[in-house]
Amino acid sequence: MRLRRIGKEYEDRVRVQTRFFPLELLRPGGPPRPLLEQEWWLAAIQEPTAAFAPYPLDDWPTTTLPAFDAAWAAFRQGSEAGMDYDLRIRRAFFAEGRNIGRPQVLMDIARAAGLDMSLFERDVASPAARAAVIEDSRIGRVEFRVRGTPTLTLADGIHLHLPITYPHVKGDRIVGITALDCVGDACSGAMRALFERALTDKEI
Repeated sequence: MRLRRIGKEYEDRVRVQTRFFPLELLRPGGPPRPLLEQEWWLAAIQEPTAAFAPYPLDDWPTTTLPAFDAAWAAFRQGSEAGMDYDLRIRRAFFAEGRNIGRPQVLMDIARAAGLDMSLFERDVASPAARAAVIEDSRIGRVEFRVRGTPTLTLADGIHLHLPITYPHVKGDRIVGITALDCVGDACSGAMRALFERALTDKEI
């Protein structure tokens, strides 16, 4: 949310490129529920205006890879369409308790977003979708040394420090967090500083 909001102020000067980095490509199994449910309350503390809600007891996604395929298909219809769809997927999972591993859920989100459904259905079903997601993951891991999400880098590979707190994890438990520098709108200045830094590289 913050990146998109502040990014609009710089859209004529800084190009933001989104790459996909599914963590389940790095370790076996789908999204770890015990850990994620701790992390999203940590996120809720940092962004009070964002909607977060407990996930229902049943129908936890066994994979989120279809959501990455769908986001890739949405970006095929333009950056704005892709960013909007990506945000809707996150809202569906973290605030609405919807299984974003289910194709029908992803189709419903695309329809609500006003995407061209004939193009979306064609692209999301194409082998090119998963291939692009896997390639983005490889680029992130090998070329930009990404180890987790979210990660923000300059075009030359320099990692930028996002104004968020990161958890220290042991097993599936958060045992500590890094210092929290700001909360909500108070982080806007720190986000603008990242874009100002990016101006010297022309893209992030």
